[in-house]
Amino acid sequence: MRLYALCDQELLDKRSVSLEEFIEIAKANNAEIIQYRNKNADIAFIKQQLILIRKKFDGFLIVNDAYELIDFCDGVHVGQEDLKAIDNDVFKAVQILRSVIKEEKLLGISTHNEKEVLEANEMDLNYIGLGAYRQTSTKTDIASVLGPNLDAIASKSKHLVAAIGGVKFDDNFSNVAYRVIASGLIK
Repeated sequence: MRLYALCDQELLDKRSVSLEEFIEIAKANNAEIIQYRNKNADIAFIKQQLILIRKKFDGFLIVNDAYELIDFCDGVHVGQEDLKAIDNDVFKAVQILRSVIKEEKLLGISTHNEKEVLEANEMDLNYIGLGAYRQTSTKTDIASVLGPNLDAIASKSKHLVAAIGGVKFDDNFSNVAYRVIASGLIK
């Protein structure tokens, strides 16, 4: 199963891991995608980090939320609450995002249940993140844990699915293309 490495700046800082060290760990584990997430920094800092990742990583680079930085990466990932900050109608929010980032860039959103997966099927997306699979230390606002139900819900998606939330290297799914791992990459 393929690896989607979630680079959470808060986690890096908490564990005293540099961005360069994270990139090397991701590469050593054959990550195909790195998503850079920083909920607290200004746009200038996030841009600087994206430029650094791009210099050292040849795979896909996704930015979390900061769609205004699309020129520095391959795509954008947005959570449900962040979609609603763009527009209360999530379908319209995805249309707005797609118009900004254009068709050649990747667009993914987080989903947490079957209803959101079925809604995502009607959206112009490249993939969905689905979870949380189990409790995780990188997010405290997890509404529910899907556990073994994640794979069955993933089977209902027409998009590629990335399992999110507490995923480990030895987790296997039949209907999931990517395992998204954050804290499991760094000790």
